[in-house]
Amino acid sequence: MNRDVDALSRPLAYLNEEFLTTPDARPLRILSEYLEPLSHLRKNQIRDTIVFFGSARIMEMGPMGRYYREARELSRRVTEWSQGLPKSGRSFVVCTGGGPGIMEAANRGALDAGGKTIGLNIGLPFEQRPNPFITPDLSFEFHYFFMRKFWFAYLAKAIVIFPGGFGTMDELFELLTLVQTQKLNKRMVIVLYGTSFWREMVNFDALVKYGMISPSDLDLFSFADDIETAMNLLQEGLKKHYLDADGELPAIARSRY
Repeated sequence: MNRDVDALSRPLAYLNEEFLTTPDARPLRILSEYLEPLSHLRKNQIRDTIVFFGSARIMEMGPMGRYYREARELSRRVTEWSQGLPKSGRSFVVCTGGGPGIMEAANRGALDAGGKTIGLNIGLPFEQRPNPFITPDLSFEFHYFFMRKFWFAYLAKAIVIFPGGFGTMDELFELLTLVQTQKLNKRMVIVLYGTSFWREMVNFDALVKYGMISPSDLDLFSFADDIETAMNLLQEGLKKHYLDADGELPAIARSRY
């Protein structure tokens, strides 16, 4: 009889926090990191993003502060441009990793323009804390890197990569690989911001020279050293691949949930 009472007092499985933190419940935790962002993005009618990557360590007034300030201004301009497109219920929303540095700058710039902006944060031992410029309903916390990367890639129509370290490099090459191998069923506009930095960090020409990549792979991305160049590359690429003559996003180009 007591056993029956104990059984009735147990919480439902999906309310059992002790169970949800076990290895057996890992698939549920992974699925939650897909379904929760999906729900909020649908509610906000967000299907197309421009993702800004870059170092969490670049501060506005630091030695590389120009990149912070230019990321903020570029994000502001691209958000204003997106908001000026025909009101078809579609727009390109700035998305970042949600932390400090370049991520903060991009979220801040989008907020400056009065736009919604997404932060895909992840718990790390240092550096990574959600910045205060993310739209509250679009601030997400991830445990699994691969689910966070999924949401970076799935809705993105363009990415801008500012100088950064291991995380930025990882995100850049992950997306370059997906585009190169045609695992993304869409065209991606990729802009590397800061030519001297990127050419020093990665010898792309040597990769071609030694046959590690094809010469045509260099066409997967472009370089920019100023806001105007980056803005032109983004606008031209997005218009070419995603906007029709009236500025609408053709149905064939729309990401599907």
